[in-house]
Amino acid sequence: MIADGTYYVREAIEGSGEPPLVGGGGWSQRKTLYGSDSRADRQDELLDPAVDAAKIRAFFVHPQWTRRGIATAILEACEQAGCAAGFRRFEMTATLTGLRMYLTRGYAEVEGTLIPLPNGVPFPVVKLGKTIPSVEG
Repeated sequence: MIADGTYYVREAIEGSGEPPLVGGGGWSQRKTLYGSDSRADRQDELLDPAVDAAKIRAFFVHPQWTRRGIATAILEACEQAGCAAGFRRFEMTATLTGLRMYLTRGYAEVEGTLIPLPNGVPFPVVKLGKTIPSVEG
């Protein structure tokens, strides 16, 4: 996402004494739904906006900055940029801690699943989807 220019961050005001990076998140026009660049199962192919959903990925907000609208602002920026690139459908794999925020923003549960962590512990996540109607003008 960084190389594609589709990852956004929110920084604190310099000199405020706050953590320098207070939130981030992005969207992707690539097939991989989650995971790092080093994953063996990574799918780097570009999605087709006419048939595929853009991927919302890698959201975080520093614990001292929660519930201030940072994730919502970044999500809206992602959706706007994705729509500008021709996408109308979005999907993500959300952790349980972010689920309420995404549901409130119009995402719907598709399915729950468990991702096996390297130590073998299953990590629960929920696949979510949203369609944004095109605006005819």
